[in-house]
Amino acid sequence: MLIRAAFLSASMLCLSLASAAAEEARPPRQIVVTGIGEASAKPDIAVTDLTVLRVGETARAALDEANAAMADVVAAMKALSIEDRDLRTSGFSIAPQYRYENRTDGTQAPPILTGYEVRNTLSVRIRDIAAVGALLDKAVSLGINQGGDIAFVLSDPAPVRTEARREAVADAMATAKTLAEASGVELGPVVSIAAGDDAAPPRPMAMERMALAAAPMDKSVPVEAGESTLRTTVTMVFDLTGG
Repeated sequence: MLIRAAFLSASMLCLSLASAAAEEARPPRQIVVTGIGEASAKPDIAVTDLTVLRVGETARAALDEANAAMADVVAAMKALSIEDRDLRTSGFSIAPQYRYENRTDGTQAPPILTGYEVRNTLSVRIRDIAAVGALLDKAVSLGINQGGDIAFVLSDPAPVRTEARREAVADAMATAKTLAEASGVELGPVVSIAAGDDAAPPRPMAMERMALAAAPMDKSVPVEAGESTLRTTVTMVFDLTGG
């Protein structure tokens, strides 16, 4: 009898351990949701690229013309209260220019050097949005003949980012509750939460990329900043109970 009792006790212990092991091996009942949040604010900074393009018979001639024009532009920007920290050379190049001709037999003759092209690009950060139009107009009058793309940004995006994340969390929680109710289970506590990457900044609001100097402007360029919108996501994991 003692042997049989011991055997039964051992069997019950094995069954208990097996049940516990099966319980541990069972995947947790969880739900994973992603929330999306957006927040907007009026931008307070504009960034634009202004390019001087000059062509000359020699590299020296083209460079001298480009340098003179860009020096005038930089001086004008400072006269318009643009600080040194907001002026940056963002591109510079010197490139030979060739003419290509075909021979009478249809083959191409060696390229003929016709001159040199110099491009000098100045990136300007404008902290007074209202001054953007007058600044572009002044730049064109001083020889800027390429560029003009504008990006409107926020000097301090942190408050907007915080609001977007709050919206994303609220969206994720609302989605989780809806899915849990529809599935007949109860939503448990949050297991984990991870913030996704913020969406890329808005693409520059491109103005016409043309030979700007070809059409003199008598009035300031009309510019509207609109709003800057930041989009972010969060991923949340909840335990499920009941059901």
